[in-house]
Amino acid sequence: MASTIKVDNVQNQPGTNIINKCSTTITIGASSDTVALASGASQTGFGASGAVSWNTTKITADPANAVSGTGYFCDTSGSGFTVTLPTGPSAGDIVGLADYNGNFASNNLTVARNGSNINGDASNFVIAQNNVSAQFIYVDGTEGWRIVFTGSVTGITNKFIVATGGTPCTGAVCGNYKVHTFTGPGTFTVCSIGGPTGSNTVDYVVAAGGGGGGSGSGNQGGGGGAGGFRESSGGASGNYTASPLGFSVSAAPVSATPYAITVGAGGAALVSPSWMPCAQGNPGSNSIFSTITSAGGGAGGPGGAPRSGLAGGSGGGGGGGAASSCGGAGNTPSENPIQGNNGGNVSPPHTPDIPSVGGGGAGAVGANSPSPPAVDGSGGGAGVTTSINFAATGFSGGGGGGAYTGSKGNDHSWPNGRAATPGVAACAVAGYGGGTGGSHTPIVAGADGSTNKGGGGGGSGQCATGGGGSGIVIIRYKFQ
Repeated sequence: MASTIKVDNVQNQPGTNIINKCSTTITIGASSDTVALASGASQTGFGASGAVSWNTTKITADPANAVSGTGYFCDTSGSGFTVTLPTGPSAGDIVGLADYNGNFASNNLTVARNGSNINGDASNFVIAQNNVSAQFIYVDGTEGWRIVFTGSVTGITNKFIVATGGTPCTGAVCGNYKVHTFTGPGTFTVCSIGGPTGSNTVDYVVAAGGGGGGSGSGNQGGGGGAGGFRESSGGASGNYTASPLGFSVSAAPVSATPYAITVGAGGAALVSPSWMPCAQGNPGSNSIFSTITSAGGGAGGPGGAPRSGLAGGSGGGGGGGAASSCGGAGNTPSENPIQGNNGGNVSPPHTPDIPSVGGGGAGAVGANSPSPPAVDGSGGGAGVTTSINFAATGFSGGGGGGAYTGSKGNDHSWPNGRAATPGVAACAVAGYGGGTGGSHTPIVAGADGSTNKGGGGGGSGQCATGGGGSGIVIIRYKFQ
């Protein structure tokens, strides 16, 4: 039979209340007393109050899942190690961690999230400054463990960049690296930055929209120049194979702030059902990330006069005619390394049926006109390939020049231009992205540059021209 003791107050020997009930309030302990649980005992029902019971025996390795309500003095003097937070936590669970002897800066303490978020992020956490302590308090499934700490705010920080925006890539194919791809305008938001032993910079590709092809009738229109292409070297996020334009280019530093992303549109095609007058193509638009701006591709020149291509990231090809014409200047405005190349030149002149030439690409100039009596348009300049998105992908090829009875352009299989069967439009395929030039006899339109490849549009033999392909922004960093 259970016994019952009924009492309102419990006093010590001197007569001071140490347990007191007054109305619905129960007070344990008197002024200046310390209320403690016995070693090995645990409490439930009180929730977290910002305090834990500290285990004064230091640890030098993971305690195999930290126990809620316990604080640990962590000695990393020998080497850094990991403390794993509790499995399946409940709201109010709390774990304390403290630097035992001032070595967290040289030998970091890693806090493994064990399936729950830490400060709303699905990444482990790193404490990287000496003599700090932190309490991890579980809130809910969204935020997970929130952190209350002592010491400098810059000292207790995630080791890696945490960011959102665009279309992120994670999983087996990405390993320890995350790629954010922007095929249209957006915001790359850096929630927190890491440290030099993790990640605090990002690699990037910024490709602008390609220029549209020029039109002509008898005197054919030039191919559009590729959008400017700028890339870092890849050394900060996995040493992938970058394009030659990324050689020795440093990754971009970031801070915890949102970055507006601009993805340039391609220059619009010149459209007509069956016949186009001689006209300059439309230039592409810039793409922007942070301080990196890639210039839109230059438009292809018109047949006849004036026939020069326009300047841009890569220059547009010159239009065909009875006199020589110049391709537009690439790498405009000037960047080092270059962001693109010049469009091709028409020289010597061809008469009476004047083919035009290709726009410049990120990897090469547009081809100059062939010697008479050739009637094919010349190919666009080659694009470049990069593996920033885990597979070798081509970008920013120049558009092919318009022809009298044939055409040349630029695609993945033929990066320096390809010949099409006279009178048959060759498809621009995913790759370097330049559109194939059209022809005059029979009437075939120039092909568009590939979407999100930054390729130039094909010049026109007589009818519609090819529009430039839209650009892209790709950002890559180490996230774990």
